[in-house]
Amino acid sequence: MLDAHTRSGGTATAAPPAAATELLLPVPVAPVPALATANAAPAAAVARWARVLLSPWSRFSLLVALLAAAGASVLLFEPQRLLADGWPPQLGGASAAVVFAVAYGLCTVAFVPRPLLNLAAGALFGSQLGLGAALAGTVLGAGFAFGLGRMLGQDALRPLLRGRLLTAADGQLSRHGMRSMLAARLFPGLPFWGVNYCAAISRMGWVPFLLATALGSIPNTAAYVVAGAQASAPTSPAFLIALAGIALPMVAAAVLTWRKRHHLRGRKTR
Repeated sequence: MLDAHTRSGGTATAAPPAAATELLLPVPVAPVPALATANAAPAAAVARWARVLLSPWSRFSLLVALLAAAGASVLLFEPQRLLADGWPPQLGGASAAVVFAVAYGLCTVAFVPRPLLNLAAGALFGSQLGLGAALAGTVLGAGFAFGLGRMLGQDALRPLLRGRLLTAADGQLSRHGMRSMLAARLFPGLPFWGVNYCAAISRMGWVPFLLATALGSIPNTAAYVVAGAQASAPTSPAFLIALAGIALPMVAAAVLTWRKRHHLRGRKTR
């Protein structure tokens, strides 16, 4: 009921305003979506495993595994049977030479000796086409090995180049790549695959490496290819010249190595 003052026409007294704290409504906090939380852990795990797999030593381990598998495949398939069994009869002419060049390159990566492959090229395709196929296979094989070593082995092995001999070899290949690689290809005592991977670990460029490989491999490759092509006529002048082209660089390399070793021993004794 209204009081007397209100009934007489006065203004009713208003109730005091509510406290400010009573007017504040609680703001609900949006919960973190469960899907985002669930995806964060797998993403972090994937990133961590990617860093491990792409680390230098992981890639170097992959290179070692690939080379071991390549060597095992050589022992299993025995590519030297090309000299005895010949090329598959369904392949002939230029197409066979192209296939042989690709197979040649893969075999050199798998440590098959190049003299054996060069003899097979001459026996299968003759002197001219065999020389072209062998040189193409040489450059392909060198490029395969150089690319594998550069991508999978360089980052892991370069920090290990601390010895004086290794540092000098790396500096020679890095600063004088064309000249050094040309000399290495002409020198018959150095293994083909070893030179490839040493160049890959250095800072040598692709163009001088491949160009020096192609030019420096011509004399030795031609001698073996001609010997393979003329193997049925061992008394022919071409076969004898090819044998001389194989033997003389080996003798010269042996003499040079002996003199170099003798010179180094003389310096140590002083």
